[in-house]
Amino acid sequence: MKIIVAGAGAFGKKHLDGLKNIDGVEVVALVGRRLEPTQKIADEYGISHVFTELGDALALPGIDAAILCTPTQLHAAQAIQCMDAGVHVQVEIPLADSWEDTMAVAAKQRECGLVCMVGHTRRFNPSHQWIHRRIEAGELNIQQMDVQTYFFRRKNINAAGEPRSWTDHLLWHHAAHTVDLFQYQAGAEVVQANAVQGPVHPQLGIAMDMSIQLKAANGALCTLSLSFNNDGPLGTFFRYICDNGTYIARYDDLVDGRENAVDVSQIDVSMNGIELQDREFFAAIQEGREPNASVAGVLSCYRVLHQLEQQLSG
Repeated sequence: MKIIVAGAGAFGKKHLDGLKNIDGVEVVALVGRRLEPTQKIADEYGISHVFTELGDALALPGIDAAILCTPTQLHAAQAIQCMDAGVHVQVEIPLADSWEDTMAVAAKQRECGLVCMVGHTRRFNPSHQWIHRRIEAGELNIQQMDVQTYFFRRKNINAAGEPRSWTDHLLWHHAAHTVDLFQYQAGAEVVQANAVQGPVHPQLGIAMDMSIQLKAANGALCTLSLSFNNDGPLGTFFRYICDNGTYIARYDDLVDGRENAVDVSQIDVSMNGIELQDREFFAAIQEGREPNASVAGVLSCYRVLHQLEQQLSG
């Protein structure tokens, strides 16, 4: 399977690292904003073609799929561009930063029938998979999720601490992970959502602190705190308060409420959530099925984000 990776930043490299472990997949082109640093990364990973325009990569013969790790503001238009070219597409989270753009991508996918998957990685992390399997087996029910998403980003930098050309967003990007995961794990859609935010940064133009409350149709609750002002520890930490135990997930690792490690090493073929996400994308293409975290499957998440945005701007 010949694929394109668009975006040579921190997350593009995470996908390239995971793709090295997947048989039957060849990255034939890397797309980046600047040619020289993109060429350097392509050389490192043995990628033969380098472009600064996605359309040039899509014009290569025999392209089957694309993974988009580009700035958020480009996601929707580029996903549609890929599908218009007859190419399956995985879009890194978030799918879009507006409800209008989200619906446009969903409409294009329904029209063409290609695989369009969104990078909601938390569905694939072994830690969250362990929880999900116990819920599906009837062994756990979520009473409440308490989630902290904390970074120190008072300047416009990416996950690797490098300057970037676009501005991140606590609501449309970082809250998307938790809103989707909460509904996925609770097995019910959000019926009540509230948000408040702190002051808007004078240069970045975004709120640096945010608090979100969610209630699912089955009564489960979620409290989400987000900050770009937090000076460590950094990352996202999920506390699952269940009817039969408490668990804390830190990316691919899981402990119980007393910090005893839970072995999740046998949950899947890898402990790398990004790699598992990519494996699902290619498996869905090969098997002609809808993937976990398809555009249709995550629409309700973006509907909630839209409702919260309306609250915050009202």
